[in-house]
Order: sequence, then C-alpha cells, then structure tokens
Amino acid sequence: MSKISKPPFFQEARKGFHASLLKSKLLTTSEKGIPSIADVGSRLSIEISRGIIALLGSEVAGDRLSGQMSGAKFEDVVGEFLRLTFPKLQNIRPGNFEVKKGSSRLAIAECDQYDHLAALKTATESDPALAVALGADYIIKPDIMIFRHPEDDDKINHSEYLVSSFVAKRTSIRSLNNQRPILHASVSCKWTLRSDRAQNARSEALNLIRNRKGRLPHIVIVTGEPTPNRLASLALGTGDIDCVYHFALDELVQTVEEQGREDSIALLKMMIDGKRLRDIADLPLDLAV
Repeated sequence: MSKISKPPFFQEARKGFHASLLKSKLLTTSEKGIPSIADVGSRLSIEISRGIIALLGSEVAGDRLSGQMSGAKFEDVVGEFLRLTFPKLQNIRPGNFEVKKGSSRLAIAECDQYDHLAALKTATESDPALAVALGADYIIKPDIMIFRHPEDDDKINHSEYLVSSFVAKRTSIRSLNNQRPILHASVSCKWTLRSDRAQNARSEALNLIRNRKGRLPHIVIVTGEPTPNRLASLALGTGDIDCVYHFALDELVQTVEEQGREDSIALLKMMIDGKRLRDIADLPLDLAV
C-alpha cells in the first residue's frame, strides 16, 4: 500500500484562515445573496465575490458587520494566521519574534526605530504651535506588528565568540544595548477598499518610511477586496509598500477566468507578474526574507 502523505502545513493553515473568516461571520452572504466583501452598488463586485465564496466551499447567511467591527475582526483573523504560521519558519528566519496587534495610536513608539515618537507626542501636547506645525503625520498605528526582540550575548556568541562589552556597543539587536523590540513588519488590514482606504494605507506606509530611525520594517497590506481595479489602486506603483496580499488570490483569479472577464484577467496578471499582488499564504514566507 502506498503511503498517504498529508497536505503541507501552509495549505492547511490557509484553509483554517478561511474557516476563521466564516466562523467569525466576517465572510457572509446576505438573504439577498450579497457577499459581505461586495460593494452593493457594483454588479462586478457582487458577481466576483459570489464566485470567490463558491470556490471557498462554504457560505454563512447573515447581514454584514459594520465597517469598524469588520475591520477589527479581520485584524484578529490575520493576526492569528501569522501567529500560527510565522514561527514555523525559524529554520530560515531565526529570532525571538512576537506578533502583536496595534493597541493604540502610538503603539509603534514601543519599537526601537520609532521610540522618539513618544517624546514628540509629549512635546506637541504641551506646545500647540508645534502641534500645528507638525500636524499628525508622525502618528502611526499599524493594525498588526511583528516585533523582533533583542538577543543577549550568550545567544549571539553561541557558536563563536563574536561580541563583548568592548565592541558593537550601539547595535540594537544586542539586549545589552537596547531593551526595546525592533519592528520587523507592519501589517495593515483592509477588509475591502472603499472610498479613500487605499490612500490611507499608502499614507500610513509613507509615515513609517519617513519617521523611522534605523532599519525599515516590512510594510505590507492584507485585503479581501474582490475587484481587480480597486486592488490596482493600491498594488500598482512602488516605493511605499512591499506588496499587497489577497485573502483568496487563487480563487479570485479562477473566478474572473471562469466568468470570462478579460480586462480583469489582464490586470491581475500584470499585478501578479509585477510582484505587486500575492496570496495570504505567501505572506509569512515573504516576512521571513
């Protein structure tokens, strides 16, 4: 009898991710047959959304959640997916990592590259003129943060005597020099891309780039947006975000192909071939780079 091999872990984790979206009633279909990721005013959005849900193999009846509630739930599901998958890559990205949800408007000030923002916030609170001059561009709240905690010298010197108190006295990776976590990745979660959400995501990314001191973290966006043209508004172009990750990219591609949407097929191909759009299963591996 031939040995039956079980599916790869990331395949099962991807299924579990979709199951969590359904279980949390984030991915639903209303009594009128409108999926929760669809724009009710767009026939294209509705038809593509129906195709994606049909390929995922399950439906949950019910009204859609409010925008704020759906956003928070999506962050929870994406965060749990990363907590489950990213630690599996210790063999290619060793380190002491932590996946954490952004808890406040200045949660990023916990990190080594952005700790100066806390002092800036205090200064602007006591000086209205300074607050007017600076605006609020320095305020950054990633939906999900991945920290890398500094390592002690015993870990660094595990295989060979590399550092001591006389050398490498300023690098942030040594806990001797720095007690704050290093921001490894900022993950922005946009359940759908309506109105100005794409522009908001880009602004958040640019603030991360401009306000850092030191290493730039990975800057990525995860979305459930079904329409390729709205995905393109966020994915096309370079310089601000690493990449956009779709919650069900394979199903999206299959849907537009089966529906014969030539323009959408071409647009998706351009984004995928151009390394601007990937699937949720690609995300933890890309963060291991």
